[in-house]
Amino acid sequence: MAEARTREMHPKRVGERLAEARIALKLELEDIAERSRIPLRHLLAIENSNYEALPASTYAVGFVKTFARMVGLDGDEIAVAFRAERGDTLAQRLEYTPFEPADPSRVPPSLLAMIALGTAIVLLVAYLIWRGGGASEERQQLAAGTSPEASTPAVPAPAPPSRETPAVPSRAPAPAAADRVVLIAGDAVWVKISERGGPTLYMGELAPNQRYEVPADAKDPVILTGRPDVLSARIGATVIPALGSARRTIVNVSLKAPALIEREAAMKAAASSAPAPAPADDRSGAANPDQASANVATPATP
Repeated sequence: MAEARTREMHPKRVGERLAEARIALKLELEDIAERSRIPLRHLLAIENSNYEALPASTYAVGFVKTFARMVGLDGDEIAVAFRAERGDTLAQRLEYTPFEPADPSRVPPSLLAMIALGTAIVLLVAYLIWRGGGASEERQQLAAGTSPEASTPAVPAPAPPSRETPAVPSRAPAPAAADRVVLIAGDAVWVKISERGGPTLYMGELAPNQRYEVPADAKDPVILTGRPDVLSARIGATVIPALGSARRTIVNVSLKAPALIEREAAMKAAASSAPAPAPADDRSGAANPDQASANVATPATP
């Protein structure tokens, strides 16, 4: 009871909530900065609630909303909470400073303005003279019947390969088109696709209706995303309408064609056999359906 009252009296700040969600997904701030193009110093300021180090409110709110969506949180709700916190913080330090046009220290001297104007005129004249000299040189070359392109030595064509040259071995044949997996974004969504336990194949935000084809030479590709409901997959003539339910982060879900088809069948079977939905209770210990389907679809690592 005492701990619950403490949480109500001192709720977590936006920065703490974002940091906890990021750590739960095992992401570093560098990963967020790389895919969102938000400077790392601003991400650190958001997590540490150091709002004095952030830019104007419009940009800061956009940074927070993007950060929240990348870690699977509701960007609009986080933005509202952030505005409230930032408003309380800025109200304590904003002071009105009137601008006095007649103040000599705020008006540039006339001599400085004249010097700047003269410099601009000199630069313009020099540019026009340079352009005129280049044009006259081209006219002289045309009159002499030469051109810069004609004076360039021709590059000899490569000799045909000899019969004795060993043939270059070709790469392994790509899988058939029916086995290729193509992801289609129904809305803006951030994804991370990598080899299981290996390097990252793609990490970034897909625009609405943008497609991403899983590389044909990928051995065991898996996906991480916080919005699987807006991602569909096409495997030849087979279409998987969604990789998961709304606002449920999926981690290490296999993108192999057989695994995706098996996962879709398991999700349909679970939906048809599921009882009537009961009120959600975080303390009931019920398993996350997306996590269960991810466990079914993901083959064990040898």
